[in-house]
Amino acid sequence: MEKYTNHTSVAALMNRSNVDTDQIIAKQFLKKVERTGFGQHLFHDWRFNEDGTPNAEFELNNPKFDGAKVLVVGDNFGCGSSREHAPWAIDDYGFNTIISTSFADIFYNNCFKNGILPIIVEADTLKALMSEIAANQGVELSIDLENQKVSTPGGISVSFDIEGFRKHNLINGLDDIGLTLAQTDRIDTYEAMHKERFPWLWVS
Repeated sequence: MEKYTNHTSVAALMNRSNVDTDQIIAKQFLKKVERTGFGQHLFHDWRFNEDGTPNAEFELNNPKFDGAKVLVVGDNFGCGSSREHAPWAIDDYGFNTIISTSFADIFYNNCFKNGILPIIVEADTLKALMSEIAANQGVELSIDLENQKVSTPGGISVSFDIEGFRKHNLINGLDDIGLTLAQTDRIDTYEAMHKERFPWLWVS
């Protein structure tokens, strides 16, 4: 998992509430377990017309949002099924930060396990962020994870909460596997002791 670093990035606006995981990544694309390659299918039913051409009416097809790392969305983002492919698709598309007033619990937890920072803000703050992006499409937001702040050129500056363990993992690029590998010396020591005490269990 890549380390999350402070950055200033274009913020894409998708003012929709109750976006579920089937819209984030539709079930017909859940055909592999690798984390890569899902970005091309992100919001497929909204991004593309029936003939496969880009839907000009869909927010993320706005060229002013190209290269955005920050996604600003409505309430209750990531509801529905628990599929981990949803944050995989978001990450593969290029987003590493999502700002909303609320997230579905399982989706919220899965974001941290896949290097995505989900930021929860008050309704008034979200409305102000959306208004600034809508009025200045292509505007860049600054995300400071170390100091837990979001700021905009228009003068919005808001602090956000994050649990310390999750913050540590994002900054250091540690997912569950990375956390396990960080204990390699202790694991090796245990295995050596176990092999000495129970050698018959190690016979191949």
